[in-house]
Amino acid sequence: MKISQLLNKNSIIANLKASDKKGVIDELALAVSKTTKASAEKIAHVLMEREKLGSTGIGGSIAIPHGKLDLVGSIIVGFGLSREGVEYESLDNKPVHIFFLLLTSENSTGGHLKVLAQISKLLKLDHFKKDLLAAESADDIYDIIMDQDEDF
Repeated sequence: MKISQLLNKNSIIANLKASDKKGVIDELALAVSKTTKASAEKIAHVLMEREKLGSTGIGGSIAIPHGKLDLVGSIIVGFGLSREGVEYESLDNKPVHIFFLLLTSENSTGGHLKVLAQISKLLKLDHFKKDLLAAESADDIYDIIMDQDEDF
């Protein structure tokens, strides 16, 4: 399953304004809510509940907030970029700049794991991360993700 099939350009934030975890979750939830029946509040709640189990800040300047919500018909991916970096309780205790949000329906275990694996694989590529960090607009970010995703 390719990220390019799941990411809507309207779910990309090229310059997150938030300076903390809750703010980032709220911003990303609002962007993604425009592409689904779920409200931004419900999305943010599900993501924050998941964060209580352990931070989705995986280190290396990356976080992959994710959760399951029945109102989500299919797998949805969102993206946010923080120029300043956000304290996110990351595994390496460093600020996070790159955020991939992932939402799936309650019964989508296999798809959820495949997309998480795909995102992780992409983010292991140093040039991909550097390109994302240098991107100036949502269009740039979308193009970078589409181009790299085609190679997988």
